[in-house]
Amino acid sequence: MSDVRAATADDLDAIVAVHEAAFGRPAEGGLVRRLVEAGKASVSLVAVDEDDAVIGHVLFSPVTIEQGDDGKALGLAPVAVHPDHQRRGVGHELIEEGIGACFVADARAVFVLGSPAYYAGFGFQKASAHDLRDAFEGGNAFQVLPLTIDGLAGYRGRVDYAPEFSEGA
Repeated sequence: MSDVRAATADDLDAIVAVHEAAFGRPAEGGLVRRLVEAGKASVSLVAVDEDDAVIGHVLFSPVTIEQGDDGKALGLAPVAVHPDHQRRGVGHELIEEGIGACFVADARAVFVLGSPAYYAGFGFQKASAHDLRDAFEGGNAFQVLPLTIDGLAGYRGRVDYAPEFSEGA
């Protein structure tokens, strides 16, 4: 298993390289770079191997909510594991540790646009059941995880990711 730690500025090029290797394109790595440079990497964790080489990364950034926004909701995206290390639980470990870090950082809720079957394992549920929707028309793939008992209290309407998600590659 890998070690998970907070990402540092020195990790950025390796993080971008992991995203490019995992997705086979520059878009996600560019997104990470834009979010980090804009100061919007609220929680950024890396998985490293025994040589301290970055093999995986997860990032959580602020989202805005149409009604009830209090700055305490984050979006999980992107997450990547280098192809040489996939299917070994690295991504799961990154997401689990990241959710814990979001809770420690006083976030109330985490949103994700991804596979309902996969993210249900972390406790995510469809956001539409809570009168929340995303700008990407994600339907059931748009999900939310309340981090406290009243984590979704007052949140309604459209949830928008940081503008950096709409820029670049």
